[in-house]
Amino acid sequence: KFNIPVDSDNKATELRLFSLARPHMSAFHLSWFSFFCCFVSTFAAPPLLPLIRDTLGLTAKDIGNAGIASVSGAVFARLAMGTACDLVGPRMASASIILLTTPAVYCSAIINSPSSFLLVRFFTGFSLASFVSTQFWMSSMFTPPKVGLANGVTGGWGNLGGGAVQLLMPLVFEAVKRIGSTPFTAWRVAFFIPGVMQTFSAIAVLAFGQDMPDGNYRKLHKSGEMHKDSFASVLRHAVTNYRAWILALTYGYCFGVELAVDNIVAQYFYDRFSVNLHTAGLIAASFGMANIVTRPGGGLLSDWLSSRYGMRGRLWGLWVVQTIGGVLCVVLGVVDYSFGASVAVMILFSVFVQAACGLTFGIVPFVSRRSLGLISGMTGGGGNVGAV
Repeated sequence: KFNIPVDSDNKATELRLFSLARPHMSAFHLSWFSFFCCFVSTFAAPPLLPLIRDTLGLTAKDIGNAGIASVSGAVFARLAMGTACDLVGPRMASASIILLTTPAVYCSAIINSPSSFLLVRFFTGFSLASFVSTQFWMSSMFTPPKVGLANGVTGGWGNLGGGAVQLLMPLVFEAVKRIGSTPFTAWRVAFFIPGVMQTFSAIAVLAFGQDMPDGNYRKLHKSGEMHKDSFASVLRHAVTNYRAWILALTYGYCFGVELAVDNIVAQYFYDRFSVNLHTAGLIAASFGMANIVTRPGGGLLSDWLSSRYGMRGRLWGLWVVQTIGGVLCVVLGVVDYSFGASVAVMILFSVFVQAACGLTFGIVPFVSRRSLGLISGMTGGGGNVGAV
């Protein structure tokens, strides 16, 4: 029935990165790529901030408020997304939020005031709720010994968008400018690239995705193979579980810090050390691009510790890695007198703060099977609260 080994629940027991086998590996690639596109859209503005700042006359307060707006809306969107995953499935939930937020990405090309800049960043940031459907989807498709790695890779490769966009947007800006556009027009045209990426990723999720190994929610509910839960029941089982609140808090202090750094790091190096826009983008990209190995590494470490020490291994692993990340965050603030030291500590810090994110979602799937989506949403929302 399946082109990949499965367990008794038809969940995949292997993660084959170069396979598109349906439904497990197709869901894997659709989930991380759609989340990647949402990250590109949400953080498309920071690499071009020096240009946008001059065009719109933005103050430091305007930029700070817009950065907060870009991550604050997703707090509630992630809670709603978690509930939607529990009730209608990750495929429809993911595609819906991506398509609903796409107009805000295109509207970034026509902003003309600080207030409009804040609004497009606020509504684009709702798309980060697709992270919840990504983690829920992987927990539905992969067996417990592999779920930490699956969640880590999809989350990490999705977060990679925050680094890739630091390279992408300056390159697109330069390309449009060379064609003959003025800087005023070039940075506006550049926003069409993340808009198109996000649109096509949502269409792909709808066309090729599947909610569960045995089919979509609608079919499973209709056939009676899957119990259709009520919103009240899902909500009650999530909010009364104290573990969900603890994970939301800890995730706020790893992913929340990562989001905060994504929003400011290019501008920080541009202003503090007087590097050019391209160099600032490269440095900022190295922080986000580390996700290609760091977050999956955290998920893999969580699975390995679980095989050796059980759930306590997953918990202790998260505590140790996140504590080291916290110490390095403080050190990053101390070495701001040295360009070389700042870059080195930032890269080392990225390893631990992003690995802690992977370790967190190595634990989430085991908190509550019945309210997995909402607990994933509570945890993800905690990350956005931390960023604010």
